[in-house]
Amino acid sequence: MSTPITVSGRLVRIAQKTVEPTTLTIEHGRISALTPFTGDASSLPFLLPGFVDAHVHVESSMLVPSEFARLAVVHGTVATISDPHEIANVCGVAGVDYMIANGATVPFKFYFGAPSCVPATTFETAGAVIDSDDIDALLQRKEIVYLTEMMNFPGVLHGDPEVMRKIALAKKYGKVIDGHAPGLRGAAARQYIDAGISTDHECFTAEEALDKLGYGMKILIREGSAARNFEALIGLLHDHEDRIMFCSDDKHPDSLVAGHINELCARAVAKGIDVFKVLKAACLNPVHHYGMKVGQLQLADPADLILVRDLERFEVLQTWIDGQLVARDGKSLITAKKATVINQFDCTHKAASSFAVPHNGAATIPVIEALDGQLITNRLELEPTVVDGHVVSDTEKDVLKITVVNRYKDAPVATAFIRNFGLRRGAIASSVAHDSHNIVAVGADDESLARAVNAVIAAKGGVSCVDGQSEFVLPLPVAGLMSAEDGYSVAEKYSAIDAAAKALGSPLAAPFMTLSFMALLVIPHLKLSDLGLFDGDSFSFVNRSGKSE
Repeated sequence: MSTPITVSGRLVRIAQKTVEPTTLTIEHGRISALTPFTGDASSLPFLLPGFVDAHVHVESSMLVPSEFARLAVVHGTVATISDPHEIANVCGVAGVDYMIANGATVPFKFYFGAPSCVPATTFETAGAVIDSDDIDALLQRKEIVYLTEMMNFPGVLHGDPEVMRKIALAKKYGKVIDGHAPGLRGAAARQYIDAGISTDHECFTAEEALDKLGYGMKILIREGSAARNFEALIGLLHDHEDRIMFCSDDKHPDSLVAGHINELCARAVAKGIDVFKVLKAACLNPVHHYGMKVGQLQLADPADLILVRDLERFEVLQTWIDGQLVARDGKSLITAKKATVINQFDCTHKAASSFAVPHNGAATIPVIEALDGQLITNRLELEPTVVDGHVVSDTEKDVLKITVVNRYKDAPVATAFIRNFGLRRGAIASSVAHDSHNIVAVGADDESLARAVNAVIAAKGGVSCVDGQSEFVLPLPVAGLMSAEDGYSVAEKYSAIDAAAKALGSPLAAPFMTLSFMALLVIPHLKLSDLGLFDGDSFSFVNRSGKSE
């Protein structure tokens, strides 16, 4: 028989838009009583439902789910809608199983989905395939609550049989279908939404989001480590409070240590948005949309709640999940769990000559223009710098080599050119390379590229930075995406390697996060896969050789 627990605070009833000093009684993990607080309530903290991240790839934190949870609860996050798409592209259904099993070891509410696009495209080499039969089996599981982001929007628009079967299965099992349709507008957006797809987190502009809202879609305001659309979209919350949610999508460990959904709440309130509308997006809308079993501070609800100092900065004092205190005063109370390792990594070291690009006499070469804080890129046509018959990196012009190396088998590397990474010397590399997670690297010279890539290969996954004779590596042995170590230690090590990358000259806010999206073919305009340079608008290769000419 459990002893009742009481928690007092100024209870924020979001739907009613009231604040009432209240004492909650918790028994057996649920709220058994709500009674008016008697006494001076002026110094009481505010009592809220917990925050929910409405779309996140936990793998992008470089932490296994149990460690992600340890860090997230400090900021009042009690649940996530988690797309295990990244590990699924490496390890298939076994990767999804890994995430579910590891997440279940801690008191946190992970809601996982069935990855809809594995591989994301046929224009790259992935480690696995999840077909519609696999989706059928996954969607029947109680741990799987939705079909994850349907990135293959051309497949939806053209009625691809396999894509449409996955959507039909989600409908059959009554599971929500998430979307991913950057830049899609008008009749095409309507067709995509009418197929049954309910959300989008890829809107670049308020106009695009309004277009999709008008067709019945719900919009997620995203603020991750690289992709950020908060400033562009937050004004929509004034008039669309029922149809907006907050998410991080991809968040590196140092960013997660600093804050989570609580940061978006503080920024929104600072912009003059009604606090109840902000909290509706942060606490209620995801729970209702996905049918999450997350408490909403009602009688008999699971005791999922947070105490915050005020409704402006949202400094979290306590976090409770199912009646268990999991964070207090900035410290996680979740016990670290030893994580197992799952991976698929089978390629050998590369020579510097592998990255050579012969020049064929062309006056210009296609160059990827990376954009800070965006997943989209631009396509430039620039004059090549040629030395001894080869196109080379030019640090003065900030046109550097970018390469993608197949991690699953030995194969010719793909090499092109990119602007805005700003490296004056050295190279950086990563096996976190959405969506197939081959090795992606940017460097000022071929020797540094080879060293950075080989450091990742030696670790069977990780991020690396080469600067002269110095070499920094953060190993990520779990699928080449995540560390099995303590989350705070990983965050500290990541901060150090991030600083090393910036010391090479990169002006990017998150160079490794930006790097990880340069192979993401489903985001326009120009990207690089292990099979070659790819035009995201025409959905075709610029060349198949991988050598930008």
